[in-house]
Amino acid sequence: MQSLPAIPNIFKQKPGAGGPRKFQDNLMIFLFLLPAIVLFLLFVVYPIFQSVYYSLFNWKGFGPAVDFVGLDNFKNILNDRVFMIALRNGFLIIALSLFVQLPLSLMLAVMVGRNLPGRVFFRTIFFLPYVLSEVIAALMWLFILNPDPDRGFINAVIVFFGGQSQAWLGNTSLVLIAIFAALTWKYFGYHMLLFMTGVQNIPGEIEEAARVDGANSLQNFFFITLPLLSSTIRTSVYISVLGSIQQFILVWIMTKGGPVNASETMATYMYRFGFVRFQLGYGSAVAIYMFVICLIFSLVYLHLTRKPDHLSGL
Repeated sequence: MQSLPAIPNIFKQKPGAGGPRKFQDNLMIFLFLLPAIVLFLLFVVYPIFQSVYYSLFNWKGFGPAVDFVGLDNFKNILNDRVFMIALRNGFLIIALSLFVQLPLSLMLAVMVGRNLPGRVFFRTIFFLPYVLSEVIAALMWLFILNPDPDRGFINAVIVFFGGQSQAWLGNTSLVLIAIFAALTWKYFGYHMLLFMTGVQNIPGEIEEAARVDGANSLQNFFFITLPLLSSTIRTSVYISVLGSIQQFILVWIMTKGGPVNASETMATYMYRFGFVRFQLGYGSAVAIYMFVICLIFSLVYLHLTRKPDHLSGL
């Protein structure tokens, strides 16, 4: 029997043809990325180098920067008591976020993310504050925390039960707690939604198998849900810490860093010197400190938490 002639492989790549094809692919990728690269260089990289340059001058924002002071701005910042207060407040907000806000968000996400009756309603209610702008949220909390019991909701409740109204935003001991309550109300739903997404990605068969083996709800949560949510928890912690360091709008509208700098943050400190007092060289140095703190945290945190995800293995 006569054999059929061999069919030539038209899909076989010819020698030397991979170079031009690979170059075209790389060129296409570069062209697609070019707009994003230009925007990144223009609005991120260039302002960073510009801030570094101006931080070396005693510049008021008018005319060229000619009064060179070297590293004096950086030294004066570290010697300023108000900046130390702002730094302390930043760490306090971070600690409260990590040990109060995120655990509550996680607990509620586990409850709402499963078969809780009316869970769609609760998701909407808790996520709604995040949709509002920080300006609107700050103005709402200014009314809620009004020291007049006839106008402020919280003080009205306290007086109704026989207590005494408090000047929440005028008391140096209470102002940071009041601001954190507003921050928690604003961002609670965002972190809850992140955790809910992670909970819904956990296969129900794993928890069913654990229940068959005799695990109760508490054991299920600590030995199955938490480990499988590790990547989501790491992301939420990362976002929360960076957001706490850069917190500005809500604090500035509610207190402007007062009373007596008790609610000062690094962002309000930078804004006060850069755009209120027009000491833009000094304000640029504060911005560099904030950038370095965020960068160091990001590098260290990402290095320490570089672990494979239990579900995807990535």
